[in-house]
Amino acid sequence: MNNIELEKKIKSLVHSLRYEKGLVSAVDVLLRLDYLSMKNYEDWRFGRVDYLEKVCNANLSKLTLINKTIRKIAKELKLKPSLTVYNKYGKGVKHKLKFSKSGNKNIEDMYATHYIDKKRIKEMKMKNAGVE
Repeated sequence: MNNIELEKKIKSLVHSLRYEKGLVSAVDVLLRLDYLSMKNYEDWRFGRVDYLEKVCNANLSKLTLINKTIRKIAKELKLKPSLTVYNKYGKGVKHKLKFSKSGNKNIEDMYATHYIDKKRIKEMKMKNAGVE
């Protein structure tokens, strides 16, 4: 998939995730693009993998493009950025997980930021509460 096709696919995924969950995250986009398998995601979450990029089926320039595109679309849609901490699952010490080999703060923050649609979340809560 070339970069233009990838950007169109990401835009579609951002809209889908925004509607389904009320938020968009890089991890969800990577999973939906099949650049990250659920098994590899779980291995990372349980601390069996040093950093997320290691198990993604895309090179670093594609991963950077994905994160930048998500951020750009989220900004256009006026979604609220929210930095999220990803801690290790399972027993033992809960340490913060790494997304990149370098651990660069800007890269880590791009992966860890969720973009929230407050209006959509409110709609979903009202629907779940039985208020139409």
